[in-house]
Amino acid sequence: MKYFHQNHISELPSRQKANLINTISGYKSANLIATRSENGVSNLAIFNSVVHLGSNPALLGFILRPLTVERHTYANIKMNATYTINAVSEEIYAAAHATAAKYPKDISEFEKTGLTASYKAGFSAPFVKESPIQIGCSYVNEYEIKENGCLLMVGAIEHIYVQESILLEDHWGKLDEANLISIVGLDGYAKPKIIQRLSYAQPDKTSKSILNGTQKGKSSH
Repeated sequence: MKYFHQNHISELPSRQKANLINTISGYKSANLIATRSENGVSNLAIFNSVVHLGSNPALLGFILRPLTVERHTYANIKMNATYTINAVSEEIYAAAHATAAKYPKDISEFEKTGLTASYKAGFSAPFVKESPIQIGCSYVNEYEIKENGCLLMVGAIEHIYVQESILLEDHWGKLDEANLISIVGLDGYAKPKIIQRLSYAQPDKTSKSILNGTQKGKSSH
């Protein structure tokens, strides 16, 4: 195996270091976060850092880079306190990637990429019509990561729209059936496949397949 010491990592060229650190942590979720400005301009940006923070209450988090430059997503969330998180499928990953381009704040990435802004449920932020999983969130809090200046943004889930065909009876989502895409590093896109779902782990017992069945017992996660 190739070995990197901390000192060696710090001396790597910036792009090599970024590629190494961004890929070794594994596959990441691909999501489009949509917001709306005070002037009514819709904004759309791809993120690979959306994480589950809890189910009761239902919270999601994502990481924002330091506010050393203008961050349209952050400014819009702070102004409106609403945003949507939209899963990226194989059908739209190229358009989703294009949202990473640096457009002026008065230009909508929806218009530039051909994706469709969908307003529903009286929610002020747009959903991405083409996404198989659309989540409407309200701003709850933010926490600075002092070591690098990034922000952990915390949102409460208010609305969920999900492709019905991917939900099992117990509401477990077979995400591969929605053709969801994962991100490797900052620019790699992969199509994951669920290979198994196992029953609740217990000491000295073999977990059984529940890939097409209902989860029984308490979750360990």
